[in-house]
Amino acid sequence: MSMLDGRTAIVTGAGRGLGRAHALLLASQGARIVVNDPGVAWDGAGKDEGRPAQQVVDEIVAAGGEAVANFDSVADWKGADGLVQQAVDTFGGLDILVNNAGFVRDKMFFNLEEDDWDSVIEVHLKGHFAPARFAARYWRARAKAGEEVYGRLINTTSESGLVGNFGQANYAAAKAGISALTVVMARELARIGVTSNAIAPRARTRMTTQTFAGYGQVEEGAFDNRAPEHVSPLVGWLASPAAADITGQIFHVYGSVVSVFRGWEVAATIDAGERAWTTEELVTEGPRLFADHDPGLPPTLPGVAAKD
Repeated sequence: MSMLDGRTAIVTGAGRGLGRAHALLLASQGARIVVNDPGVAWDGAGKDEGRPAQQVVDEIVAAGGEAVANFDSVADWKGADGLVQQAVDTFGGLDILVNNAGFVRDKMFFNLEEDDWDSVIEVHLKGHFAPARFAARYWRARAKAGEEVYGRLINTTSESGLVGNFGQANYAAAKAGISALTVVMARELARIGVTSNAIAPRARTRMTTQTFAGYGQVEEGAFDNRAPEHVSPLVGWLASPAAADITGQIFHVYGSVVSVFRGWEVAATIDAGERAWTTEELVTEGPRLFADHDPGLPPTLPGVAAKD
């Protein structure tokens, strides 16, 4: 038996790139897949009449798996509700939700238009919250009915949301929100045994090749550390029974390297005792907060060169 035999998974944004790789891997492990993708371009514009979600379904079925397509926007409240209901109606339940859908509209923050901000925040942050909300209600109802619950929520954040990439204010804000949301969901779902984790993948997709230099270049014969397929095994692990005790974690994955972040930590403290600091005192004593680290821009993760 495969690790996910009998399980049902939804993968959003699964028509291409990382989502497609996740869907194919989960299917190879025995899961039945709802492949969600409305077929928009890398910046959220237009529609692909080729319906990439159906193409992925066809791949899964041709390999002997079970899958159905869903073409709704995950940022649409009714669409998110219908997506979860489709999994329940088609396959009899829902065990795994992989929130992956999104697009980018990169500009310096002072050049962003209102729609650039609103649309990216909506598709990423609301597009994670809405499907998770309806999935959680399904899992809670089962728990209240005394049924055993198997629930795995896997969100997609980004190193941009963790360290703040240049030119990605809207995307970084949304992804930082997803990281915090993931931890909140982990706390609120823990008592019914549902886990909530997030991955920050670095991979070559339509989004990254439009945004970062060098993502399309692979030396002949070299290990392709930017291939989306190298990210998906982490999703498979977090979706599996083996990850039942892992929750509220943020992972970074890049080729052969998987890391786990510890989140915000107190780096240094100064204490004025039983009173508040004055501004004048902080001018003198505040620099002690930076005795062990640079007060300037925080470091970024190595290996990404942004376009000018």
